[in-house]
Amino acid sequence: MAGERRKFRREGEEKRRDALITAALDLISEGGQGSATVRAIADRAGVTPGLIRHYFQTKEDLTREAYRALMDRMVEDNAAVLEAAPADPAARLAAFVAAALRPPVMDPGRMGLWAGFIHQVRRDADMAAVHAETYLGYRARLEEMIAALPGPREAAAIRRLAIACNGVIDGLWLEGCALPGAFEPGELEQIGLAAVGAIVGIDLTAHHPLPPPSTEFAP
Repeated sequence: MAGERRKFRREGEEKRRDALITAALDLISEGGQGSATVRAIADRAGVTPGLIRHYFQTKEDLTREAYRALMDRMVEDNAAVLEAAPADPAARLAAFVAAALRPPVMDPGRMGLWAGFIHQVRRDADMAAVHAETYLGYRARLEEMIAALPGPREAAAIRRLAIACNGVIDGLWLEGCALPGAFEPGELEQIGLAAVGAIVGIDLTAHHPLPPPSTEFAP
């Protein structure tokens, strides 16, 4: 029973910690970094400011964890598509790339949050460490999927391919979030599949056809 109580307490603490992080992200999304004061975060999460100090020594610690949470949630949303993806390695890579270039991963609000955090990477070594951790984690997923593709590839070559594929995905994601009305439905997905496919030497568009365009007309 004591073990169950400790587990329940740990899960409760994790939920409160996550609630504080979510409150910080919501406030930053609504009004920028300056709006996410300790009191505002506490009010949004429905706790006292003192409780924040229980989980985070400083506001900077909370900010770093908020950035980590943002990136982790986007990666989780991106990788969720793999649960229903076929076993074929090319189809799995195609599904992963396409998912990165449509909602909920491609989202202007998330890009705004990312932009609000990213400028701190250059002046905060701890924030840079979070950025490195999340970037390398995402790239590792790409390396794993590339390594599973047909054909022998050395580790160094897989690493370079993953770096290039990640760069393509990041660039298209950024423009798609910043200018969502500038592209046709599914256009960035197709471009991403074609570009990543060219990098790894496989036609990914054949493994992830887009649905036919809607025949409905707007009133």
